Amino acid sequence: MAVPAARLEDYVAAIFRAAGSAAGEAGLIAHHLVASNLAGHDSHGVGLVRGYLAAVARGDLRLNHRLAVMRDSGSVLVCDGGNGAGAAMASAAMDLGIARTRREGAAIVALRDSYHIGRIGAWAEQCAAAGLVSIHFVNVPAHAAVAAFGGTKARLGTNPFAAGFPCGEGEPVIVDFATSRWAVGKVQVARRANKRVPPGILLDAEGRETDDPAALFAAPPGALLPFGEHKGFGLALACEMLAGALLGAETQRGEPSPAITNSMLSVILDPGALGGEAAYAERRDALLAWVTSERGEGKEIMLPGEPERMRRARLLGEGLALDAGTRAELAEAAASVGVDAASHLGDCA
Repeated sequence: MAVPAARLEDYVAAIFRAAGSAAGEAGLIAHHLVASNLAGHDSHGVGLVRGYLAAVARGDLRLNHRLAVMRDSGSVLVCDGGNGAGAAMASAAMDLGIARTRREGAAIVALRDSYHIGRIGAWAEQCAAAGLVSIHFVNVPAHAAVAAFGGTKARLGTNPFAAGFPCGEGEPVIVDFATSRWAVGKVQVARRANKRVPPGILLDAEGRETDDPAALFAAPPGALLPFGEHKGFGLALACEMLAGALLGAETQRGEPSPAITNSMLSVILDPGALGGEAAYAERRDALLAWVTSERGEGKEIMLPGEPERMRRARLLGEGLALDAGTRAELAEAAASVGVDAASHLGDCA
């Protein structure tokens, strides 16, 4: 049975409040997770709740932690997440960056060592909603899952990249992808649903191609492949350098941890401070019209961010159909902190 998004969000927020999170933070976490499900990225959705609570118990995720500004150099802000809740840390960092970009015309925002910041497109969307262009490079230093191009052993994280472009009164263009062929969470979703993965995604511990999602989590583990062969590997390495080494944050060292730590380097730009608002709008609109011109010939061409918006609109009406494994894990997480699933989900429990 499908669960209405608002009811699911209230349920997840109640779980985090019961775990000790302040109401505002619990709401941010729940909203970010459910929004990922609505966008079609179940790998970054409510299936993470049980893992987040385990991280709280281990001390890897610090609830109610406040973002700290470690360096303020005008257009450059260096923030430390201190393993705080990623939805709160990244949102606060983007708020600071947006305000600084409006003052300076551009800002570079470094967010070091936050707990999992989730779907990176959300932070590009936050900037685009403010009328600003943004570029985001992210690393995942605690858990290597992706082989180097030409290799067979996990050496890098899925290291996502995102960019957002506001489109006036229209919907923004949001580019958002992992530098691996699949995200780790997507493999986890397949394993939970007892599904196989397509060819060319995953290697087992012996370096052989496999369609078994469990291979990634075995002991010893398998490895995901980078997208686009050397191109994805190069971008993943650039993300590790930009979001990790350049910021003085954690980088991959071959020391695995169950924690999901992220650092992010964001470049936020005001179109009015560069080519000018009018020129940006004119050239942007002409470009997008040209790129999508074959739509008039019946071709199904979608701009980055459109599939997520279409899915979100549909699921807000239909509700979210969670698989049995995700439902069970959510119920287990809720019970562990004294929250009753039925009292929040009713007939949908």
